[in-house]
Amino acid sequence: MNDFNEYVRECFSAAGIIEIKSMMGGYLVYLNGKLIGDICDNELFLKRTPASDRLLADSELRYPYEGSKTLMHVFDRFEDTDLISELLEGMFAELPEKKPKKAK
Repeated sequence: MNDFNEYVRECFSAAGIIEIKSMMGGYLVYLNGKLIGDICDNELFLKRTPASDRLLADSELRYPYEGSKTLMHVFDRFEDTDLISELLEGMFAELPEKKPKKAK
């Protein structure tokens, strides 16, 4: 885990439990068990939801990695704690529940 990942965890932790898991050369970011974004090359990409589209309307939209099918918001406003709280609360409410694992 690198310094940027720890910074993201620290800035977002007021909204809930933040987990950052290594995946295919990057990292997946979870809020209370729901996938909210990716970290690739020390940049945070957040999923598009109605809340993130509204609150991050001025952010750049990019694909987090080559071959990605998902256009995501590039997030860089880590000092704005009010925005982070509103954004993560809205995203969490709008993202689907984690699918239960199928029994083998």
